[in-house]
This record gives sequence, C-alpha cells and structure tokens, in this order.
Amino acid sequence: MRQALVPVVAWSLATGAAVTLSWWGVHSVMAGTAYDPPRAVPLTAAGPTAVSTPPPLVPATRRPEPSSPPPAPTPSATRSAPSPSPPAPTGAPASSPAPAHAARLRSYEITGGRAVFSVTDTSASLVSATPEAGWQVQTWSQPEWVRVTFTRGTQESSVFYTWNGHAPTVQFDAR
Repeated sequence: MRQALVPVVAWSLATGAAVTLSWWGVHSVMAGTAYDPPRAVPLTAAGPTAVSTPPPLVPATRRPEPSSPPPAPTPSATRSAPSPSPPAPTGAPASSPAPAHAARLRSYEITGGRAVFSVTDTSASLVSATPEAGWQVQTWSQPEWVRVTFTRGTQESSVFYTWNGHAPTVQFDAR
C-alpha cells in the first residue's frame, strides 16, 4: 500500500508546484493590464444627439487616477465651462457659427446595442459600440466608411456611415 501511495503523492506535489508556478508567471505578466468593459458616452435622449465637448477617453490598459476634490473657485475662475470661441469684436454679430471641422457625437440605439460616432462635415469615426446582453459586436473602418454590426445567432443589425466624396451619411440594416 505504501509503495502505491508514494507515486500518487509525488505526482500531486509536482502537479501542484507546476500549477502554482504557471499561475504566478501568468499573473505577474497580466498584472499590468486591465481589461475593462468599454465606457459608454452618457446620453440624455433616445435619438441622435450632439455634444460639443466629449469626455476624455481613458485607455483600457490604464486605470484612471483617483480624483481629488476640485479646488474652490477663485473670483477670476467663476465660469463653469470655457467659451467655444473668443469674444466677438465690437460691431460684429454676437454669435458666430461653429467651425466647419467641429465634431458632433451621434448616438444610434438599434437592435442589439448602441453605437456612438464622432461626425464632422467631411468624415465620421467610431467612438464606442456597446452590445446588449447576449449580442456580439464587430466593427470595420476604412478611409471612406465605418460600419458597426451587432449579431446574435442569425440576427444581425448594422449602422453604416459613408463619406466618399460627400458629407457623411448614415444607413441602417437589419436581417
């Protein structure tokens, strides 16, 4: 009995040591990376919206720094947001149109998820694509178009932006 037990104990100890060593090696490599879920842009309306200043993006491999309370405002810094354009000179109209290159965020909630795009007068780019539970997302991007497709089984729905020689246009497809 003792002779049969010695190889089993030796095998168990060797396997335990190998698993521990492997786990420690993988853990030390993966400790510097973080796979956080994508951060969705907060929206207040169900349809497309325009936001002039998007929130800053944080890479998924770096955790954001803990925030400290903002300093108390001083009398010279009482405005809550920077002005979008410099003050108009005397005799000029009080408001000026936004620059032609200003990006607008457009959000589309379709079957399977939500896609958010940054759209200018000459192009569009994907900001985020968030699938609903049970759905998967695929994205394609080329110099003249970008496509987001949500799939679940045989169901498929897409948002497709094109701007090849024209202003960006959006198309939807569901199958």
